Amino acid sequence: MDIDTVLMSRLITAMTLGFHIIFATIGVGVPLMISIAEFVGVKKNDPHYKMMARRWARGFVITVAVGVVTGTAIGLQLSLVWPNFMQVAGNVISLPLFMEVFAFFFEAIFLGIYLYTWDRFKKPFTHWFLSIPIVIGGGLSAVFITTVNAFMNTPEGFAMENGSFLAVNPLAAMLNPATPSKVLHVLSSAYLACAALLAAIAAFTILKKKASAYHKKALKLTVTIMFIFAAANLLTGDTSAKFLAEHQPEKLAAAEWHFETEQGADLVVFGWLNDAHEITGEIRIPKFLSFLAHGDFNAEVTGLEETPEKERPPLWIHYMFDLMVTIGMALLGISFLYLVFSMVKKWNELNKWFLWSLLFSGPLAFLAIEFGWIYAEEGRQPWIIRGYMTVDEAATSSPYIGLMFFLFLGLYIVLGTLCIITLRKLFRNNPVEVELEKQYPSIEKGDE
Repeated sequence: MDIDTVLMSRLITAMTLGFHIIFATIGVGVPLMISIAEFVGVKKNDPHYKMMARRWARGFVITVAVGVVTGTAIGLQLSLVWPNFMQVAGNVISLPLFMEVFAFFFEAIFLGIYLYTWDRFKKPFTHWFLSIPIVIGGGLSAVFITTVNAFMNTPEGFAMENGSFLAVNPLAAMLNPATPSKVLHVLSSAYLACAALLAAIAAFTILKKKASAYHKKALKLTVTIMFIFAAANLLTGDTSAKFLAEHQPEKLAAAEWHFETEQGADLVVFGWLNDAHEITGEIRIPKFLSFLAHGDFNAEVTGLEETPEKERPPLWIHYMFDLMVTIGMALLGISFLYLVFSMVKKWNELNKWFLWSLLFSGPLAFLAIEFGWIYAEEGRQPWIIRGYMTVDEAATSSPYIGLMFFLFLGLYIVLGTLCIITLRKLFRNNPVEVELEKQYPSIEKGDE
Protein backbone atom coordinates (compact mmCIF):
# COMPACT_ATOMS: atom_id res chain seq x y z
CA MET A 1 0.00 0.00 0.00
CA ASP A 2 1.38 3.41 -1.01
CA ILE A 3 1.79 5.82 1.86
CA ASP A 4 0.73 9.46 1.60
CA THR A 5 4.05 11.05 2.56
CA VAL A 6 2.63 14.57 2.69
CA LEU A 7 -0.12 13.54 5.11
CA MET A 8 2.33 11.59 7.28
CA SER A 9 4.74 14.53 7.27
CA ARG A 10 1.95 16.80 8.49
CA LEU A 11 0.89 14.30 11.15
CA ILE A 12 4.38 13.75 12.54
CA THR A 13 5.03 17.49 12.76
CA ALA A 14 1.62 18.17 14.29
CA MET A 15 2.22 15.47 16.90
CA THR A 16 5.69 16.76 17.74
CA LEU A 17 4.73 20.41 17.96
CA GLY A 18 1.51 19.63 19.83
CA PHE A 19 3.55 17.79 22.46
CA HIS A 20 6.49 20.18 22.52
CA ILE A 21 4.39 23.32 22.82
CA ILE A 22 3.29 22.27 26.33
CA PHE A 23 6.87 22.16 27.58
CA ALA A 24 7.94 25.17 25.52
CA THR A 25 5.14 27.22 27.12
CA ILE A 26 6.21 26.09 30.59
CA GLY A 27 9.82 26.97 29.71
CA VAL A 28 8.77 30.51 28.87
CA GLY A 29 6.15 31.18 31.56
CA VAL A 30 7.20 29.41 34.76
CA PRO A 31 10.52 31.30 35.20
CA LEU A 32 8.56 34.54 35.51
CA MET A 33 6.30 32.96 38.17
CA ILE A 34 9.38 31.74 40.07
CA SER A 35 11.01 35.17 39.92
CA ILE A 36 7.87 37.00 41.09
CA ALA A 37 7.33 34.55 43.97
CA GLU A 38 10.90 34.90 45.21
CA PHE A 39 10.82 38.70 44.85
CA VAL A 40 7.66 38.90 46.99
CA GLY A 41 9.15 36.46 49.50
CA VAL A 42 12.36 38.47 49.90
CA LYS A 43 10.53 41.80 49.93
CA LYS A 44 8.07 40.67 52.61
CA ASN A 45 10.50 38.27 54.28
CA ASP A 46 7.79 35.65 53.87
CA PRO A 47 8.96 32.00 53.80
CA HIS A 48 5.82 30.87 51.97
CA TYR A 49 6.65 32.79 48.81
CA LYS A 50 10.29 31.71 48.98
CA MET A 51 9.11 28.11 49.23
CA MET A 52 6.89 28.60 46.19
CA ALA A 53 9.93 29.67 44.20
CA ARG A 54 11.94 26.68 45.46
CA ARG A 55 9.28 24.09 44.65
CA TRP A 56 8.26 25.59 41.31
CA ALA A 57 11.93 25.72 40.26
CA ARG A 58 12.38 22.08 41.21
CA GLY A 59 9.44 20.97 39.10
CA PHE A 60 10.49 23.30 36.29
CA VAL A 61 13.79 21.45 35.86
CA ILE A 62 11.93 18.22 35.03
CA THR A 63 9.89 19.90 32.30
CA VAL A 64 13.01 21.57 30.89
CA ALA A 65 14.62 18.14 30.47
CA VAL A 66 11.63 16.90 28.46
CA GLY A 67 11.54 20.14 26.45
CA VAL A 68 15.17 19.65 25.43
CA VAL A 69 14.38 16.25 23.91
CA THR A 70 11.25 17.41 22.07
CA GLY A 71 12.99 20.58 20.87
CA THR A 72 15.83 18.46 19.48
CA ALA A 73 13.25 16.26 17.75
CA ILE A 74 11.80 19.33 15.99
CA GLY A 75 15.24 20.36 14.74
CA LEU A 76 15.81 16.85 13.46
CA GLN A 77 12.43 16.72 11.75
CA LEU A 78 13.01 19.97 9.87
CA SER A 79 15.71 18.22 7.88
CA LEU A 80 14.16 14.74 7.72
CA VAL A 81 10.51 15.62 7.14
CA TRP A 82 10.73 18.98 5.34
CA PRO A 83 13.98 18.75 3.32
CA ASN A 84 12.74 20.90 0.43
CA PHE A 85 11.69 23.65 2.83
CA MET A 86 15.11 23.65 4.49
CA GLN A 87 16.86 23.63 1.12
CA VAL A 88 15.03 26.80 0.11
CA ALA A 89 14.64 28.64 3.43
CA GLY A 90 17.49 27.20 5.52
CA ASN A 91 19.81 30.13 4.89
CA VAL A 92 17.04 32.55 5.89
CA ILE A 93 15.91 30.97 9.17
CA SER A 94 19.30 29.67 10.35
CA LEU A 95 20.07 32.84 12.35
CA PRO A 96 16.91 32.81 14.54
CA LEU A 97 17.23 29.03 15.01
CA PHE A 98 20.81 29.47 16.21
CA MET A 99 19.81 32.38 18.45
CA GLU A 100 17.01 30.28 19.94
CA VAL A 101 19.52 27.58 20.89
CA PHE A 102 21.83 30.24 22.35
CA ALA A 103 18.95 31.68 24.40
CA PHE A 104 18.12 28.22 25.73
CA PHE A 105 21.72 27.58 26.84
CA PHE A 106 21.77 31.03 28.45
CA GLU A 107 18.62 30.09 30.38
CA ALA A 108 19.93 26.62 31.31
CA ILE A 109 23.28 27.91 32.63
CA PHE A 110 21.66 30.42 34.96
CA LEU A 111 19.01 27.88 35.99
CA GLY A 112 21.78 25.60 37.26
CA ILE A 113 23.41 28.47 39.14
CA TYR A 114 20.04 29.55 40.54
CA LEU A 115 19.17 26.06 41.83
CA TYR A 116 22.47 25.47 43.62
CA THR A 117 22.91 28.88 45.25
CA TRP A 118 19.89 29.03 47.52
CA ASP A 119 20.87 30.49 50.93
CA ARG A 120 24.45 31.07 49.72
CA PHE A 121 24.31 34.87 49.74
CA LYS A 122 24.14 37.29 52.65
CA LYS A 123 21.72 39.49 50.74
CA PRO A 124 18.70 37.44 49.56
CA PHE A 125 18.10 39.78 46.62
CA THR A 126 21.41 38.63 45.13
CA HIS A 127 19.95 35.18 44.60
CA TRP A 128 16.75 36.67 43.19
CA PHE A 129 18.78 38.58 40.59
CA LEU A 130 19.95 35.20 39.24
CA SER A 131 16.34 34.46 38.24
CA ILE A 132 16.26 37.43 35.85
CA PRO A 133 18.53 35.83 33.19
CA ILE A 134 16.33 32.72 33.33
CA VAL A 135 13.24 34.80 32.62
CA ILE A 136 15.06 36.66 29.82
CA GLY A 137 16.45 33.45 28.30
CA GLY A 138 13.04 31.78 28.29
CA GLY A 139 11.44 34.84 26.74
CA LEU A 140 14.11 35.20 24.08
CA SER A 141 13.74 31.54 23.11
CA ALA A 142 10.08 32.24 22.37
CA VAL A 143 10.93 35.43 20.51
CA PHE A 144 13.50 33.85 18.18
CA ILE A 145 11.48 30.76 17.33
CA THR A 146 8.36 32.87 16.79
CA THR A 147 10.21 34.99 14.22
CA VAL A 148 10.66 31.81 12.16
CA ASN A 149 6.93 31.16 12.20
CA ALA A 150 6.27 34.83 11.47
CA PHE A 151 8.58 34.64 8.43
CA MET A 152 6.58 31.68 7.10
CA ASN A 153 3.45 33.87 7.26
CA THR A 154 4.89 37.11 5.87
CA PRO A 155 8.22 36.22 4.20
CA GLU A 156 10.64 39.12 3.67
CA GLY A 157 14.37 39.76 3.60
CA PHE A 158 15.42 37.93 0.41
CA ALA A 159 15.26 37.93 -3.37
CA MET A 160 13.73 34.97 -5.22
CA GLU A 161 15.66 33.66 -8.24
CA ASN A 162 15.31 30.26 -9.96
CA GLY A 163 13.40 28.83 -6.98
CA SER A 164 16.09 29.86 -4.45
CA PHE A 165 16.25 32.61 -1.82
CA LEU A 166 19.18 34.89 -2.63
CA ALA A 167 20.55 38.18 -1.25
CA VAL A 168 19.30 37.14 2.18
CA ASN A 169 19.02 39.74 4.93
CA PRO A 170 18.45 37.61 8.07
CA LEU A 171 17.48 40.57 10.27
CA ALA A 172 14.89 41.77 7.75
CA ALA A 173 13.56 38.21 7.59
CA MET A 174 13.29 38.05 11.39
CA LEU A 175 11.72 41.50 11.70
CA ASN A 176 8.97 40.79 9.18
CA PRO A 177 5.47 42.34 9.57
CA ALA A 178 4.09 39.33 11.49
CA THR A 179 6.81 39.36 14.17
CA PRO A 180 5.58 42.10 16.57
CA SER A 181 1.99 40.85 16.94
CA LYS A 182 3.00 37.17 17.04
CA VAL A 183 5.75 37.68 19.63
CA LEU A 184 3.51 39.71 21.94
CA HIS A 185 0.68 37.19 21.69
CA VAL A 186 2.95 34.18 22.24
CA LEU A 187 4.59 35.70 25.33
CA SER A 188 1.34 36.87 26.94
CA SER A 189 -0.28 33.48 26.22
CA ALA A 190 2.64 31.60 27.80
CA TYR A 191 2.60 33.73 30.96
CA LEU A 192 -1.19 33.40 31.21
CA ALA A 193 -1.15 29.62 30.72
CA CYS A 194 1.56 29.04 33.33
CA ALA A 195 -0.14 31.29 35.90
CA ALA A 196 -3.37 29.34 35.28
CA LEU A 197 -1.52 26.02 35.63
CA LEU A 198 0.00 26.96 39.00
CA ALA A 199 -3.34 28.38 40.17
CA ALA A 200 -4.99 25.08 39.21
CA ILE A 201 -2.46 23.14 41.30
CA ALA A 202 -3.10 25.37 44.32
CA ALA A 203 -6.88 25.09 43.85
CA PHE A 204 -6.64 21.29 43.60
CA THR A 205 -4.65 21.09 46.84
CA ILE A 206 -7.14 23.33 48.68
CA LEU A 207 -10.06 21.20 47.42
CA LYS A 208 -8.27 18.02 48.46
CA LYS A 209 -7.47 19.11 52.01
CA LYS A 210 -7.85 22.05 54.36
CA ALA A 211 -6.38 25.24 52.93
CA SER A 212 -3.03 26.23 54.45
CA ALA A 213 -1.58 29.72 54.43
CA TYR A 214 0.94 28.58 51.83
CA HIS A 215 -1.69 27.41 49.35
CA LYS A 216 -3.92 30.44 49.93
CA LYS A 217 -1.01 32.74 49.13
CA ALA A 218 -0.02 30.65 46.11
CA LEU A 219 -3.57 30.86 44.79
CA LYS A 220 -3.84 34.61 45.34
CA LEU A 221 -0.49 35.29 43.69
CA THR A 222 -1.05 33.09 40.64
CA VAL A 223 -4.63 34.28 40.04
CA THR A 224 -3.47 37.90 40.23
CA ILE A 225 -0.79 37.20 37.60
CA MET A 226 -3.37 35.24 35.62
CA PHE A 227 -5.71 38.25 35.51
CA ILE A 228 -2.93 40.63 34.42
CA PHE A 229 -1.85 38.44 31.50
CA ALA A 230 -5.42 37.49 30.55
CA ALA A 231 -6.05 41.22 30.07
CA ALA A 232 -2.73 41.60 28.21
CA ASN A 233 -3.60 38.59 26.04
CA LEU A 234 -6.87 40.25 25.07
CA LEU A 235 -4.96 43.32 23.88
CA THR A 236 -2.35 41.31 21.97
CA GLY A 237 -5.14 39.27 20.38
CA ASP A 238 -6.69 42.51 19.15
CA THR A 239 -3.30 43.51 17.69
CA SER A 240 -3.08 40.13 15.93
CA ALA A 241 -6.53 40.56 14.40
CA LYS A 242 -5.58 43.95 12.95
CA PHE A 243 -2.37 42.45 11.55
CA LEU A 244 -4.32 39.65 9.87
CA ALA A 245 -6.81 42.10 8.36
CA GLU A 246 -3.93 43.93 6.67
CA HIS A 247 -1.48 41.15 5.79
CA GLN A 248 -3.40 37.85 5.82
CA PRO A 249 -7.04 38.74 5.14
CA GLU A 250 -7.86 35.22 3.96
CA LYS A 251 -6.89 33.83 7.37
CA LEU A 252 -9.18 36.23 9.24
CA ALA A 253 -11.98 35.72 6.73
CA ALA A 254 -11.82 31.92 7.04
CA ALA A 255 -11.78 32.13 10.83
CA GLU A 256 -14.85 34.36 10.83
CA TRP A 257 -16.70 32.73 7.92
CA HIS A 258 -16.66 36.09 6.22
CA PHE A 259 -17.17 35.27 2.53
CA GLU A 260 -18.13 38.56 0.90
CA THR A 261 -16.21 41.84 1.12
CA GLU A 262 -18.39 44.38 2.89
CA GLN A 263 -18.45 47.39 5.16
CA GLY A 264 -19.75 47.11 8.71
CA ALA A 265 -19.06 43.36 8.82
CA ASP A 266 -20.60 41.29 11.62
CA LEU A 267 -18.54 39.13 13.96
CA VAL A 268 -19.71 35.50 13.77
CA VAL A 269 -19.36 33.56 17.03
CA PHE A 270 -19.93 29.78 17.14
CA GLY A 271 -22.47 28.34 14.69
CA TRP A 272 -22.36 25.59 12.06
CA LEU A 273 -21.60 25.74 8.35
CA ASN A 274 -23.16 23.59 5.62
CA ASP A 275 -21.81 22.77 2.16
CA ALA A 276 -23.59 25.79 0.68
CA HIS A 277 -21.70 28.07 3.10
CA GLU A 278 -24.89 28.83 5.00
CA ILE A 279 -24.32 29.54 8.70
CA THR A 280 -26.80 28.37 11.35
CA GLY A 281 -26.91 28.64 15.14
CA GLU A 282 -24.39 31.47 15.24
CA ILE A 283 -24.23 34.55 17.44
CA ARG A 284 -23.73 37.73 15.42
CA ILE A 285 -22.27 40.89 16.89
CA PRO A 286 -23.21 43.68 14.44
CA LYS A 287 -20.28 45.48 12.77
CA PHE A 288 -17.81 44.12 15.33
CA LEU A 289 -15.60 42.32 12.80
CA SER A 290 -14.97 45.67 11.10
CA PHE A 291 -14.00 47.16 14.45
CA LEU A 292 -11.83 44.16 15.33
CA ALA A 293 -10.07 44.31 11.97
CA HIS A 294 -9.65 48.06 11.52
CA GLY A 295 -10.80 49.86 14.68
CA ASP A 296 -13.77 51.28 12.76
CA PHE A 297 -17.30 49.84 12.93
CA ASN A 298 -17.95 50.84 9.30
CA ALA A 299 -14.63 49.75 7.80
CA GLU A 300 -14.49 47.40 4.83
CA VAL A 301 -13.38 43.84 5.61
CA THR A 302 -12.01 41.66 2.81
CA GLY A 303 -14.05 38.54 2.19
CA LEU A 304 -12.76 35.04 1.43
CA GLU A 305 -14.11 35.39 -2.11
CA GLU A 306 -11.12 37.64 -2.90
CA THR A 307 -8.74 34.68 -2.42
CA PRO A 308 -8.36 32.05 -5.17
CA GLU A 309 -10.14 28.87 -4.12
CA LYS A 310 -6.96 26.76 -4.11
CA GLU A 311 -5.30 29.21 -1.70
CA ARG A 312 -8.11 29.37 0.88
CA PRO A 313 -7.50 28.02 4.39
CA PRO A 314 -9.84 25.26 5.67
CA LEU A 315 -13.05 26.71 7.08
CA TRP A 316 -12.98 24.53 10.20
CA ILE A 317 -10.35 26.86 11.68
CA HIS A 318 -13.38 28.94 12.76
CA TYR A 319 -13.91 26.44 15.59
CA MET A 320 -10.28 26.66 16.68
CA PHE A 321 -10.49 30.46 16.74
CA ASP A 322 -13.74 30.43 18.72
CA LEU A 323 -12.43 27.94 21.28
CA MET A 324 -9.21 29.90 21.77
CA VAL A 325 -11.03 33.20 22.28
CA THR A 326 -13.75 31.69 24.49
CA ILE A 327 -11.21 30.13 26.83
CA GLY A 328 -9.22 33.38 26.97
CA MET A 329 -12.34 35.35 27.92
CA ALA A 330 -13.30 32.71 30.52
CA LEU A 331 -9.87 32.90 32.16
CA LEU A 332 -10.15 36.70 32.31
CA GLY A 333 -13.64 36.49 33.86
CA ILE A 334 -12.77 33.79 36.42
CA SER A 335 -9.62 35.56 37.62
CA PHE A 336 -11.40 38.93 37.80
CA LEU A 337 -14.27 37.53 39.88
CA TYR A 338 -11.87 35.75 42.23
CA LEU A 339 -9.96 38.97 42.87
CA VAL A 340 -13.20 40.91 43.46
CA PHE A 341 -14.42 38.28 45.94
CA SER A 342 -11.05 38.27 47.72
CA MET A 343 -11.34 42.03 48.33
CA VAL A 344 -14.73 41.79 50.03
CA LYS A 345 -14.49 40.29 53.52
CA LYS A 346 -18.08 39.00 53.52
CA TRP A 347 -17.54 37.03 50.30
CA ASN A 348 -15.64 33.76 50.19
CA GLU A 349 -13.25 33.45 47.26
CA LEU A 350 -12.38 29.91 48.38
CA ASN A 351 -15.84 28.47 47.76
CA LYS A 352 -15.98 25.28 45.74
CA TRP A 353 -17.34 27.00 42.60
CA PHE A 354 -14.29 29.24 42.34
CA LEU A 355 -11.87 26.46 43.20
CA TRP A 356 -13.30 24.08 40.61
CA SER A 357 -13.29 26.87 38.02
CA LEU A 358 -9.64 27.61 38.76
CA LEU A 359 -8.81 23.90 38.73
CA PHE A 360 -10.15 23.60 35.19
CA SER A 361 -8.50 26.86 34.13
CA GLY A 362 -5.07 25.20 34.02
CA PRO A 363 -5.88 22.48 31.45
CA LEU A 364 -8.13 24.90 29.54
CA ALA A 365 -5.33 27.46 29.24
CA PHE A 366 -3.07 24.87 27.62
CA LEU A 367 -5.90 23.72 25.37
CA ALA A 368 -6.23 27.35 24.25
CA ILE A 369 -2.51 27.32 23.42
CA GLU A 370 -3.05 24.19 21.30
CA PHE A 371 -6.13 25.63 19.57
CA GLY A 372 -4.30 28.88 18.87
CA TRP A 373 -1.34 27.02 17.39
CA ILE A 374 -3.62 24.91 15.17
CA TYR A 375 -5.40 28.06 14.00
CA ALA A 376 -2.09 29.80 13.27
CA GLU A 377 -0.71 26.88 11.23
CA GLU A 378 -3.85 25.73 9.43
CA GLY A 379 -4.79 29.33 8.68
CA ARG A 380 -1.66 29.59 6.51
CA GLN A 381 -2.60 26.59 4.38
CA PRO A 382 -1.89 25.53 1.70
CA TRP A 383 1.39 27.42 2.14
CA ILE A 384 4.41 26.51 4.25
CA ILE A 385 6.01 29.79 3.12
CA ARG A 386 3.09 32.01 2.19
CA GLY A 387 3.13 32.84 -1.49
CA TYR A 388 6.34 30.91 -2.27
CA MET A 389 6.12 27.24 -1.31
CA THR A 390 3.21 24.94 -0.52
CA VAL A 391 3.20 22.19 2.09
CA ASP A 392 2.97 19.57 -0.66
CA GLU A 393 6.14 20.92 -2.28
CA ALA A 394 8.05 21.03 1.02
CA ALA A 395 7.35 17.53 2.37
CA THR A 396 9.63 14.52 2.12
CA SER A 397 8.94 11.69 -0.32
CA SER A 398 10.67 9.08 1.85
CA PRO A 399 8.65 5.84 2.25
CA TYR A 400 10.01 5.48 5.81
CA ILE A 401 8.01 8.44 7.13
CA GLY A 402 5.36 6.07 8.53
CA LEU A 403 7.95 4.22 10.63
CA MET A 404 9.34 7.56 11.82
CA PHE A 405 5.86 8.59 13.00
CA PHE A 406 5.51 5.56 15.27
CA LEU A 407 9.05 5.88 16.60
CA PHE A 408 8.43 9.47 17.65
CA LEU A 409 4.99 8.56 19.02
CA GLY A 410 6.63 5.96 21.25
CA LEU A 411 9.24 8.50 22.38
CA TYR A 412 6.58 11.02 23.41
CA ILE A 413 4.53 8.43 25.28
CA VAL A 414 7.63 7.43 27.26
CA LEU A 415 8.64 11.05 27.92
CA GLY A 416 5.15 12.11 28.98
CA THR A 417 4.74 9.12 31.30
CA LEU A 418 8.17 9.61 32.91
CA CYS A 419 7.52 13.33 33.37
CA ILE A 420 4.23 12.72 35.21
CA ILE A 421 5.68 9.93 37.38
CA THR A 422 8.75 12.01 38.30
CA LEU A 423 6.72 15.11 39.20
CA ARG A 424 4.32 13.04 41.33
CA LYS A 425 7.17 11.43 43.25
CA LEU A 426 8.98 14.74 43.60
CA PHE A 427 6.09 16.49 45.33
CA ARG A 428 3.89 13.72 46.72
CA ASN A 429 6.73 12.30 48.81
CA ASN A 430 7.78 15.76 49.94
CA PRO A 431 4.71 17.75 51.08
CA VAL A 432 5.12 21.49 51.46
CA GLU A 433 4.25 21.43 55.17
CA VAL A 434 7.21 19.14 55.93
CA GLU A 435 9.55 21.11 53.72
CA LEU A 436 8.51 24.43 55.32
CA GLU A 437 9.20 23.03 58.77
CA LYS A 438 12.64 21.77 57.73
CA GLN A 439 13.66 24.87 55.80
CA TYR A 440 12.08 27.47 58.10
CA PRO A 441 11.78 25.91 61.58
CA SER A 442 10.83 29.25 63.11
CA ILE A 443 7.58 29.44 61.15
CA GLU A 444 4.47 29.06 63.27
CA LYS A 445 2.52 25.83 62.93
CA GLY A 446 -0.70 27.70 62.20
CA ASP A 447 0.91 29.52 59.32
CA GLU A 448 1.94 26.44 57.40
